[in-house]
Amino acid sequence: MVKKRCHVTLAPSSAISYLFGVPGIVYFDLETQRSFGDVGGSTNKDKMGMSVGVTYSTETGQYHIFDESNVEDMVDQLIKADLVVGYNHVQFDYPVLQAYTIYDLVNQTINCDMMMDIEGVLGHRLKLDAIAAASLNSGKTADGLDALKWWQLYKKTGDAEHMMNIAEYCCYDVKVTKEVYEYGLEHGLVKYKDRSGNLQEVEATWKK
Repeated sequence: MVKKRCHVTLAPSSAISYLFGVPGIVYFDLETQRSFGDVGGSTNKDKMGMSVGVTYSTETGQYHIFDESNVEDMVDQLIKADLVVGYNHVQFDYPVLQAYTIYDLVNQTINCDMMMDIEGVLGHRLKLDAIAAASLNSGKTADGLDALKWWQLYKKTGDAEHMMNIAEYCCYDVKVTKEVYEYGLEHGLVKYKDRSGNLQEVEATWKK
C-alpha cells in the first residue's frame, strides 16, 4: 500500500486569525522536542516542549501547522472549537501544550479523546496505529522517535527540511485521527487485532 504524504506549509504567525470565530470540529496532534527520558519521566510533560502542532478544521477543510512561534494561535483555535478530536490528546498533548498558555486546556475545551473512550469500553489502551491498520488498512508513516530525531537534526543543522518531516508526520497522524473518528461515526465501531492476531471490534462510543 502506498501511503499518501500530506502537503503542508508552516503557518506564519496569525496567518489563520480569521478562523477564530469559525465553529466546527478541530482534529489535533502535536510532536515534542524531548522524550520522557529527557525530562525525568511522564509526570513532567510540561517540560517536553512542542516541536510541531497540527490541526485540521472541518470548516476550512485545511490543515494548519504550528511551531513555538505561533503556538498561541493554535491554542486559540482549540479553545474556540465546537469540538476537539484527538487520540490521547487530553492526557498527553494538553499537558505538553499547557506550558505555553494560561488557559486550563482540559477544562476550557470540548473534547473527544478516542483513546479514553476505547479504554473505557475495553479496560485497556489501544494504539491509534493498531485501530487504523485494522479499520482503515492504513497506518503511521513514521513514529515518535523519528520525530525526536528530526528535531535534534533541525536544532543541530538549522535545516528546515527536518521540521517539514515532523510536520508531514504529524499531519498524517491528524489525517488518520480524522478518518478513525469518521469510521466510528459511520459504523458505530472500530476494529483492532488482539494479541493472538484475531480481528476484534469495539464500540465507538463517540457516536452517541
